[in-house]
Amino acid sequence: MASAPVRVRFCPSPTGNPHVGLVRTALFNWAFARHNKGTLVFRIEDTDAARDSEESYDQLLDSMRWLGFDWDEGPEVGGPHAPYRQSQRMDLYKDVAQKLLDAGRAYYCYCSTEELDARRDAARAAGKPSGYDGHCRELTAEQKQAYETEGRKPIVRFRMPDETITFTDLVRGDITYEPENVPDYGIVRANGAPLYTLVNPVDDALMEITHVLRGEDLLSSTPRQIALYAALADLGIAKQTPLFGHLPYVMGEGNKKLSKRDPQASLNLYRERGFLPEGLLNYLSLLGWSLAADRDIFSIDEMVAAFDIADVQPNPARFDLKKCESINGDHIRMLDPKDFAARCEPWLKAPVAPWAPEDFDEAKWAAIAPHAQTRLKVLSEITDNVDFLFLPEPAVDEASWTKAMKEGSDALLRTAREKLESADWTSPESLKEAVLAAGEAHGLKLGKAQAPVRVAVTGRTVGLPLFESLEILGKDKALTRIDAALAKLAA
Repeated sequence: MASAPVRVRFCPSPTGNPHVGLVRTALFNWAFARHNKGTLVFRIEDTDAARDSEESYDQLLDSMRWLGFDWDEGPEVGGPHAPYRQSQRMDLYKDVAQKLLDAGRAYYCYCSTEELDARRDAARAAGKPSGYDGHCRELTAEQKQAYETEGRKPIVRFRMPDETITFTDLVRGDITYEPENVPDYGIVRANGAPLYTLVNPVDDALMEITHVLRGEDLLSSTPRQIALYAALADLGIAKQTPLFGHLPYVMGEGNKKLSKRDPQASLNLYRERGFLPEGLLNYLSLLGWSLAADRDIFSIDEMVAAFDIADVQPNPARFDLKKCESINGDHIRMLDPKDFAARCEPWLKAPVAPWAPEDFDEAKWAAIAPHAQTRLKVLSEITDNVDFLFLPEPAVDEASWTKAMKEGSDALLRTAREKLESADWTSPESLKEAVLAAGEAHGLKLGKAQAPVRVAVTGRTVGLPLFESLEILGKDKALTRIDAALAKLAA
């Protein structure tokens, strides 16, 4: 018998900026769906009115598009299980909760927070599990009436079966939970609002999700959801229980789990710095998975072709920003030159660029772009690397000036200017020979000799290849800047 077509879901909440852990989850679900020629359902879990916002919702959709993810069902696409925003499915959850109550698979719980806390403390003191103790499981009609007379508003709790629950995690293998460690749990608040514990499995059941790939932090909720699927199946609501795979934690600084509050977690940060979607996704795919032991750089298409959830490792993965930048730099170098030049545009225009729009020179940009492409780790670095071409005078970095302009630099610069004056300015090699000769005249190797020239002309000790930069800037501007540096040194 053929297995059911793969159906996976990505179901974020629209609260704040998307973070890289969320992107990694989206990536693995998307790659799994595409590899298996299945369906990706994009669902918005927006039942928390106090935290959800339309701005965050719009950011989520924009982020998915920027990353290059497409979805088969969901916002802006529609599908047979619409609507795909939970805030528009409230009547459905209310109906399911009532059916669970009617079938005796759920019950009203009138316990106050103070009573729950007191009983938990007593259980801990006695060395027993501190979960809900089933106090309201078998209330009589008279007991319920007494609580309601007191004005208590009940929550709805799901009745867990008194049996061991074992399932095979697609990442972690067989996992078993004993009943004393999985107590009855709330599915509807006292104000009637459904909880995540109800809406998430109900939507997965109704949308016929076959595989749930999600973060390890949700592992403890899986036995509860498996029991709920069984109840939903008995009610004719669920056709199947999905297979679960829990993805490893992404760790940040200090070996702590990367959280939304960590600056390096924000997807917006990577967009603003000029990471390529393909570079960022390549790195995030390595947080728990790899294409091959000896290969870190690959395309998204190659990932999709090779992706198998069984290859995901259960151990926590550490987010390494330097490696992320390095991989992004490799993807920058893999771009078609015209594509690279086009992707740099946001950092070459106002309000990012420090030069006046009329000072931007397309010909000079076209000439310098291939040299920049070999050096950048992120696209935002382009601004500082090429500003010397378009500013009336270089933006001098004082630390660079101090480092390069040591005693004797004025003599070296005068010699270099003299040699450059007679060099061939259509040949970077000729310009290099001029600076090399100036260095030799003062007992300096090329590396030491070119530093004062670079700072005089570009304002920094580090940048794009110097002699190609000099050629593109042009003889008159370059020599004028060396003259200005000499005047500053004399002053």
